[in-house]
Amino acid sequence: MPELPEVEALARSLDLQTRGHRLERLELASFSALKTVTPPITELVSLRVQGWERRGKYLCLRLDGPWLVIHLARSGWVRWYDRVPAAAARPSRGPLTLRVGLSAENDQPGRPGFDLTEAGTEKRLSLWVVDDPTRIDAVGRLGIDPLDPAFDSPTLARLLASAPGTIKSALTSQSLLAGVGNAYSDEVLHAARLSPFKAARGLRADQVAALHTALVEILGAALVRAQGLAAGQLKDQKRSSMRVHGRTGSPCPVCGATVREVAFATKSLQYCPTCQTGGRPLADRRLSRLLK
Repeated sequence: MPELPEVEALARSLDLQTRGHRLERLELASFSALKTVTPPITELVSLRVQGWERRGKYLCLRLDGPWLVIHLARSGWVRWYDRVPAAAARPSRGPLTLRVGLSAENDQPGRPGFDLTEAGTEKRLSLWVVDDPTRIDAVGRLGIDPLDPAFDSPTLARLLASAPGTIKSALTSQSLLAGVGNAYSDEVLHAARLSPFKAARGLRADQVAALHTALVEILGAALVRAQGLAAGQLKDQKRSSMRVHGRTGSPCPVCGATVREVAFATKSLQYCPTCQTGGRPLADRRLSRLLK
């Protein structure tokens, strides 16, 4: 799933490539992705792009008036074209969700544009046409951005003091911290040397400070690495930078112990037992169910 660094890099790249252009084509290939009815998405055609921004893990396109808000979900992505395909997007079971064609500027040949695509059969990519992104409930409830200058260790301590459940669930709760998902939460917990199943309310002051440092440094470094990369390169960059997430069975780069996994119904987390759990392996929920 694209998280804060990748969505921020996408927003900055799209802003650079599209600002000032008009939308000339807007072809919806997956009607289930569109979550609003009024105004119709066709009314965005001919409007000029004013800019892009990120809200948590949401891509927000600001036009002359309305906004097009995009949530890429787990498997969504943006495919940029210097010359958008001439073929019209049509409803199908394929990955294409939305095709956007832009006006040409400065006598450039062809028309630039991009596709929104979603791999797999579990279609969760979502689109909204709204006059304000905060009209979308999930956007309006977003918590503080971990890269916001106002996000400091005391702020994190206050958030965790009211968070039920584990530190893993707190980090990925978008109403607490906007933009952190499964992958970067694994990386942050590894860097902070914390068990993903530790109670969020049970952290000592030094552990909160270590967690805050890990959040800011890991997300900040990932954003630096993502800058300037084409959309097609961002996924590989994210994958190659992971130290424990997606590395089940590999040696921990810090201590050399074997990275372990806890699997759930639709996702999994990875951790180092030596660095994070005092050498104790966590129960794999999927395996536990099989043994019952």
